[in-house]
Amino acid sequence: MLLEPRASKENSQEIPDEEILALSQEKPSLFAMLVDRYEDAFYRKAQHILGNREEVEDVVQETFTKIYLHAGKFKKQPGASFKSWAYKILLNTCFSHYQKLKRDGIKTQILESEIFEAIPDTSRSPIEERDLRESIIITLSRMPKHLSRALSMQFLEGKSQREIAHAEGISEVAVKTRVYRAKQEFKRLTTFGEV
Repeated sequence: MLLEPRASKENSQEIPDEEILALSQEKPSLFAMLVDRYEDAFYRKAQHILGNREEVEDVVQETFTKIYLHAGKFKKQPGASFKSWAYKILLNTCFSHYQKLKRDGIKTQILESEIFEAIPDTSRSPIEERDLRESIIITLSRMPKHLSRALSMQFLEGKSQREIAHAEGISEVAVKTRVYRAKQEFKRLTTFGEV
């Protein structure tokens, strides 16, 4: 049985995101529940990446459009929730816009790579923080082990390059090279991932 679009906020919070997404394919008005849940957080994240630009609203709108249009591609898996999937779409959309701004010669803030997402952001709620970490961990699991280990140790565990070199039995120069390559691979996987 399909849910009523005007379900009370209390009741709508109990319905899992994945279920709302699936049901919204038959009853599009239900998708508004997901927009209500994520719009503010997506806006903050897009603003954090792109700065105070007009494009932020467009990016958030485009993200929700992609989520809806690609709903059939979402498959719930262990360690991969709707939230992590949706944030991946948001991040990919933000970085596509960021790259377009750079190509068009519009001044942008400097971004090393999407790995900066692993750094705690006080504007995120604990739930957003957990989901973002989950998304990063999923991407790291798709990378070659030696690269994901280096990136995890430096950015998630906060180890210095000297500590990583000692743990891996390699030189600090080799760690720098490995971290650089790992960042490139991380960016490639998140920029050209599914959706």
